[in-house]
Amino acid sequence: MGLFTLGEARDELKRLRPVLEEIVALRADAAELGAVIGAGGPSTPLGGMPEWKATTARLDDLMTEVQQTGAVLKSLAPLLVDFPGEVDGVDADLCWLEGETDLGWYHRSDLGFAGRRPLP
Repeated sequence: MGLFTLGEARDELKRLRPVLEEIVALRADAAELGAVIGAGGPSTPLGGMPEWKATTARLDDLMTEVQQTGAVLKSLAPLLVDFPGEVDGVDADLCWLEGETDLGWYHRSDLGFAGRRPLP
């Protein structure tokens, strides 16, 4: 996949919003189910082992859907998605973090999240 322009990355983020929202919801369900299963406890209102397997399988499908766009899913908790691109002629990742309303940050590709800055 090629590089995203800022406009393309924002359009793709908008298209991915429902997918990302479902990932956040399923991530919480999987964590709760996994904790109960790991502790050997009884099923929760969410279910038990079969529901955990179904939830994690759906999470895998959604994460694959994000990756197939050319975006990079960098973290699941918190959800962090990078769109490879350029800023001022330098390789950069246009960076969206769970809770942000828009794609307004970037970091140089070689620096990662620690080098995150607002888009010019």
